[in-house]
Amino acid sequence: MNKNSFLSYGNAYIAMLILALVACGQKLSASNHNTEFVIKPFNETSVCFNSNDYPDKVWEGDGLIRLDHGRVVLKKIRVPKFKQNVVVSAKVKLTSNGDRWDKSGSCFVIPASSVINMIEVAAGRAKYPSVDSTKLEHFQGIVPGDNFSPNVELMRFMTPFGVGYFSKMDSVTAERRKPVYINEFAPYAEWEQNITDLYPLLEGEVYVGAFIDTWTKEGYKISLELDFKESTLKCDKLPKRKVLPLVNTVYYYGQSIPDLFARKSLSVPFTLPKNSKNVRLNYITTGHGGHDGGDEFVKKENIVSVDGREVIHFIPWRNDCASFRCFNPSTGV
Repeated sequence: MNKNSFLSYGNAYIAMLILALVACGQKLSASNHNTEFVIKPFNETSVCFNSNDYPDKVWEGDGLIRLDHGRVVLKKIRVPKFKQNVVVSAKVKLTSNGDRWDKSGSCFVIPASSVINMIEVAAGRAKYPSVDSTKLEHFQGIVPGDNFSPNVELMRFMTPFGVGYFSKMDSVTAERRKPVYINEFAPYAEWEQNITDLYPLLEGEVYVGAFIDTWTKEGYKISLELDFKESTLKCDKLPKRKVLPLVNTVYYYGQSIPDLFARKSLSVPFTLPKNSKNVRLNYITTGHGGHDGGDEFVKKENIVSVDGREVIHFIPWRNDCASFRCFNPSTGV
């Protein structure tokens, strides 16, 4: 890979996508970590669409910032600078608060180095940088620009159909929805992800956020826990890492739904720091959240190339949907 590299990828209708380039000075060690530091930015926090209580601009209260009528919730956290190697994980717990549909969701961090961010844009104090319309059409706020870095996703998830709120077997109708191959519907959904590569973006004071593409005033309740396990071995020093956010097409705030993949591939130039080692490309994609066309029901190839060389070529797809039936109480039989 050249130091001045060019990354391109193509996938029609894939509407939400993030690429983060990670340069590490040494390999990570996942053992001998038993000094734990835990932050819980959100605890059954409401994410909803409520124009009566939350304006379109910036709403502040209860230590939180809300944007887009409550569909985006943010909180500033403080993470200490560890001296020893550290393993970081993110855990998300979710229940419906009355929304019965499946929705795309994202937990993310706003890079502290980004002078322009969604809070400044929502407050009217900044605008996303202009883009080359021949490459990005009108989609601003998805690639780096002057004084701007895209949000970096900590975890992607899909809300199940009504988990928690509709899980109780308190009526004949509810009982009939339950297939014979499950004992009961789950009270909540939970996911956990190793995000150690993204630790440099969490260090110090930063805003972390949650977004759910809900359009109901009931929405969902979300909990987010960030767990930092520091090594107790004095020789296990914290490696030097750098994260380069490249692309994030989640339309958190102020971005329109980026459906340019229906028409073209996207190319993004980047420069690796000198003497980079153990470089990894983090790629998160889903067929959900597209503008139209039922893309979650259609197989689409995901292709990523670096300097013209194909490095990723796969179709994100699962055939074991029945194993998740216990998390979806509000769907039909």
